[in-house]
Amino acid sequence: MNAKIDAYQKTSVHTASKEQILLMLYQAAIRNCRLAMAAIEKKQIRQKGEYIGKMQDIIVELNNCLDHKVGGKISQELSSLYDYLLFTSTQANMKIDASLLQNCLNVLLTLYDGWTEAIKLLSKSANKKSGQVSP
Repeated sequence: MNAKIDAYQKTSVHTASKEQILLMLYQAAIRNCRLAMAAIEKKQIRQKGEYIGKMQDIIVELNNCLDHKVGGKISQELSSLYDYLLFTSTQANMKIDASLLQNCLNVLLTLYDGWTEAIKLLSKSANKKSGQVSP
């Protein structure tokens, strides 16, 4: 059964739009942050480190994908937020402090909500230009 799930997940990533991939990355970062917080509560130190590491890998990738020529000040501010997330999650990992991860989670959720809304607006705008009715 896991092979079928893996195949489905690979297919959904390969067929996803850039916007969908962005949201998937945020969802994965949020999931790993929550799992790290739960691992701290359960005193599962090894798992905490693994989940934080996965979350940080995603954040590094999001930061690396920023185009500062196109994004200007917004991309610089996003980069600063990603730096904050990396620093704070590193501190949470070293101090075994779930409250620091809660701060990371709050930022990730805010960014996810903002991107979700921006993508909806872009989609509506594109649909209006093409004459389609948006849902």
